[in-house]
Amino acid sequence: MSSVSSMSSMSSAYIVACARTAGAKRGGKLAGWHPADMAGAVLDALVTRSGIDPAAIEDVIMGCVSQAGEQSFHIGRNAVMASNLPDSVPAVSIDRQCGSSQQAIQFAAQAVMSGTQDVVIAAGVESMTRVPMGSPIALFAKAGIGTGPFSPRILDRYGVAGFSQFTGAQMIADKYGFSREDLDIFALESHRRAAAATQGGAFAHEILPLRIDDHGTMHATDEGIRAEATLESIGAVKLLQEGGKISAANASQICDGASGVLVVSERALKQHSLTPLARIHNLTVTAGDPVIMLEEPIPATIRALKRAGMSIDDIDLYEVNEAFAPVPLAWLQALGADPAKLNVNGGAIALGHPLGASGTKLMTTLIHALRARGKRYGLQTMCEGGGIANVTIIEAL
Repeated sequence: MSSVSSMSSMSSAYIVACARTAGAKRGGKLAGWHPADMAGAVLDALVTRSGIDPAAIEDVIMGCVSQAGEQSFHIGRNAVMASNLPDSVPAVSIDRQCGSSQQAIQFAAQAVMSGTQDVVIAAGVESMTRVPMGSPIALFAKAGIGTGPFSPRILDRYGVAGFSQFTGAQMIADKYGFSREDLDIFALESHRRAAAATQGGAFAHEILPLRIDDHGTMHATDEGIRAEATLESIGAVKLLQEGGKISAANASQICDGASGVLVVSERALKQHSLTPLARIHNLTVTAGDPVIMLEEPIPATIRALKRAGMSIDDIDLYEVNEAFAPVPLAWLQALGADPAKLNVNGGAIALGHPLGASGTKLMTTLIHALRARGKRYGLQTMCEGGGIANVTIIEAL
């Protein structure tokens, strides 16, 4: 193995607790939960699972994409206010599109590694039922306020009438030569792996059950998994555009959820007698073409591996967000990566993609999957709106 030296000159950042809610469909089991309360429940779970004094938490970095309506007026601080944490815990809300809470991890790790802070929560939340995707744009447009996020100058620069992740997904499928059947086969495998993981209890320790009625019924199982799915049933779903390859069945599911991880320094490990689950090994973020938009995890991963002094073969498991099936498929092809190591417990096609919560959700799943298998290195990456991608490499302990 090549020398792993990316961050040896700086102090280390450790993850000591992680939690996620079970994914819920749009209008599904978590539709009754206010996003601030959902995120607050995750903050409380991280304190309980780590055993740390909540007053020791120096910041909460909360990822959220649609910061409007119930997710407006600073969802990070509102999550703290909805939790059992003391008022002394500050928070910030960030938006790096689908990578928002993965970026929260990276900001938390940077704070800890720089010695600025010792105990930081990185988390994310998205109620796609209560704050629908695109509503911050759509509601302003409907009210006749402004012209939208893309100025004529931006559109002229890129020679487009607008930017669309659906267009980007189709462009990737075409560029890498994937047929609709290739995408549907990948989608079916996502459901099969997620169903097997659920049945085998792989998610039991990572999921934070939430109460969903007055009878004490708990939501503790991902709601979007279709254990009975077949290639025929997936193939029967209508295409998003005529002559295209992308359908709702080979794309990520709209999902309500929250998740988080607790990131600490070596000093905090000793001071608070905490048990590390993983050490953060490399933090990378890159950006590229905003039109194809979703291809950036490929160059981002190449850069991350180079900086870490590693090859793709050194990585035991990878989580590549299944925004659309062509994204992880193109990533596998470009990197010569092993499909057996990819999204081993299924991905967003089966489990849902709660936008701002997906980063810490995937990290929670990756840590548990590595530890369950006695494996060492994990890599997580996410395609993001605007042609950005985060890559985080961790070492399970």
